[in-house]
Amino acid sequence: MKIEQAIATYVGYKQSLGMRFVTQARMLKSFSKSMGSLDVDRIRPKSVRAFLDGNGPMTRSWHCKFGTLTGFYRFCLARGYVSSVPLPTTEPRCPQTFTPYIYSEDEIRRLLQAAAGRATRRIDALTSRTLLLLLYATGLRIGEALSLNLADVDLDDRVLHVRGSKFYKTRLVPIGTDLTQVLREYAQRRCKRSPLDSDAPFLLTSRGGRVSRAGAEQAFSQMRSQAKVCRHDGARYQPRLHDLRHTSAVTRLVRWYRDGADVQRMLPQLATYLGHVHISGTQCYLSMTPELMQHASARFEQFFLREASHA
Repeated sequence: MKIEQAIATYVGYKQSLGMRFVTQARMLKSFSKSMGSLDVDRIRPKSVRAFLDGNGPMTRSWHCKFGTLTGFYRFCLARGYVSSVPLPTTEPRCPQTFTPYIYSEDEIRRLLQAAAGRATRRIDALTSRTLLLLLYATGLRIGEALSLNLADVDLDDRVLHVRGSKFYKTRLVPIGTDLTQVLREYAQRRCKRSPLDSDAPFLLTSRGGRVSRAGAEQAFSQMRSQAKVCRHDGARYQPRLHDLRHTSAVTRLVRWYRDGADVQRMLPQLATYLGHVHISGTQCYLSMTPELMQHASARFEQFFLREASHA
C-alpha cells in the first residue's frame, strides 16, 4: 500500500471516531510528501529520522511529529500494512515548555495605536484594531474570533455565539459595554461594503472576505514590530497574536485578586468562559506573571495566618 493511501485510511478512521485530527493530518501529509510515492512498508528508519529532525534546532514539534507517527504506525502494524516500525527507539529530551507572553497595558495601547494607523493589503486598520480588542477583551481563540458570522454577534443582548470551536464545543460569551460599542461601530462600517447576510463573516478583509488566520498573524507581526513589542527573556519566539488570550485570562485573575474575590471558586466560571474542557487548562494561568504570583502568595499567607490563629 502506498504511503499516501495508508495515511488517507488512517486519517479517515480517526475522523470517523469524531476527532478533528486536523493538525495530525497536516503532519502526516507533510510526512508523505517527504517520503515520496513509496509503499508504506518500504520506508526506512533513516528517512523517518530525517523527517523528525528537520533542518532547525530541536523543538517540541519533534515530539508532536513522533507521537503522530507512532499512532499511524501502530494502525499500520495492526492491519498488516507494515511488518516493522521504522521509528527511533529512544526520544531526545523534550525542550523546556514554551511560556506565553503576557502583554502589559502599555504594550496593548501601543499595539492598538499601531493597528489604528496601519493597513495591509489584506486587512484594513479598523479590522485589525477590532480584532485586537475582541481577543484582548474576551480571550477568544483566534480561530473562534475569525469564525464569527454576523448572526453570531448579538449586540442587543451583548453576547457572542461561539459555534463548533475546539473539542466541538459551542458556548455563549457575554461581552461588556465598551467592547459592545467597538463591535457596533465596526458592524455599521462593515455593512456598508458587505451584504447583510447572517452567514457572512463578521470580520472582513479589504476585499470583503473572511479574514484568514495567516493573514491576521501576518498583520499582527507587522503591528508588533511597529509598536516595538518584543521579548527580552531569551525565548525563541516573539510575542504572538494568540498570547492575547493568555493576557486576557491573567488580567481577569489579577483583577479578581485585587477585588478580594475567591479566585478558586471563580476558576470554573473562567474555564467555561474560555471554553476549556477541564479546569486544569485554566489553572495553568495562575503562575504566569510575577504580579499574579505575588497576589496568590499574599492570599495564601493571609489564609495560613488565619488558620494558625485558630489552631
